Amino acid sequence: MNAHHSSAASRATAVTGCTCSKLRRLTRRVTAVYDRALAAAGMRVTQYSLLANLRGLDGVSMSDLAERLDMDRTTLTRNLGPLLAAGWVDVAPSPEDARRRDVRLTPAGEAQWRAARALWQQAQHDVASAIGADDLATLHTLLDGCVPLFRPATGLEGESE
Repeated sequence: MNAHHSSAASRATAVTGCTCSKLRRLTRRVTAVYDRALAAAGMRVTQYSLLANLRGLDGVSMSDLAERLDMDRTTLTRNLGPLLAAGWVDVAPSPEDARRRDVRLTPAGEAQWRAARALWQQAQHDVASAIGADDLATLHTLLDGCVPLFRPATGLEGESE
């Protein structure tokens, strides 16, 4: 444990309950705000997030996209299914390596993202209003600082990826 964590721990108030359960409960509630807003565009926040992450990328491998999203490939493949069916993304062999499958945003996907953007912005506003600007900024800082502390399990610890 580093010095920052041990000094912070000694000042911490008593923690009650399961941290994971509390995070998951908040995530479900916040996700519902975004899903309700994005329903008017016929999508969920997971789909919007995938489209947003693919914007500006001229194709990205499934593995790289999964890593970028902190998601395993199986979950990514499942989440891409509805986007593929809607014609919003395309998955094809990479021009550089036919063994690699690249994901690309299609023009229809770009149009869908643009159509949903205002709905997503409204959800962002609703969440910010509920939490408050100062607490939201603190939450973002805390989340951004905590993410690197938890490396996803890959089964390849100690090996180069």
